[in-house]
Amino acid sequence: MQKRSRRLNVYFDPEIHRQLEARAIRRDISKSALVETAVLSFLTDDDSERQEAATSRRLDRLSRQMAGLEDDVSILAETLTLFIRFWLTSTPPLPDSARAAARAMGLERFEGFLTALERRLATGDRFLRERQREVAARQEPRSDDPA
Repeated sequence: MQKRSRRLNVYFDPEIHRQLEARAIRRDISKSALVETAVLSFLTDDDSERQEAATSRRLDRLSRQMAGLEDDVSILAETLTLFIRFWLTSTPPLPDSARAAARAMGLERFEGFLTALERRLATGDRFLRERQREVAARQEPRSDDPA
């Protein structure tokens, strides 16, 4: 039987809350997971048990991150496969007289692609995360929707 988490509302001094948020972002975990680990550490008397609890939490977080990476890689592989299949089946061969111009245009387009990619990577946001947020936002019930 799987244990279910229970909700608990707590209040923090604004400075402690700021530190909590910063640490959660740095460690890429939820504030709830961070607070739960801290409370568990506080409640555990034995150092080895405390260390085991912290290690267990970290392993759980890594497992969740790995699952997310597996999903991302799977999506990327499917996307690339579909693109290549589409490109190979829909692009007619070029006559010899057009190949030099096509090669030059391809190099120019590729440079534009690399510039766009560099800009995108510099923002720190990634397409798959952005797409997941868009999908989640569409799936969330709006307050004006009838229940």
